[in-house]
Amino acid sequence: MDTLLPVTGPLPDQTRLPLTTFYEAKYSLELLMRFADDTPKGRASGEWARTLAQRLPED
Repeated sequence: MDTLLPVTGPLPDQTRLPLTTFYEAKYSLELLMRFADDTPKGRASGEWARTLAQRLPED
């Protein structure tokens, strides 16, 4: 059986932010809105959704 070797190497010095497309961000926003409710985690989800929505361009 073939197994893949683990990826090794130095970590980057600077923090890298993941690049997402507009459609990935919009889908993430939709998912966050589905979880938004009156529970503590739901309120956090709603807050993240509002923050993300403010950063997206209007379509």
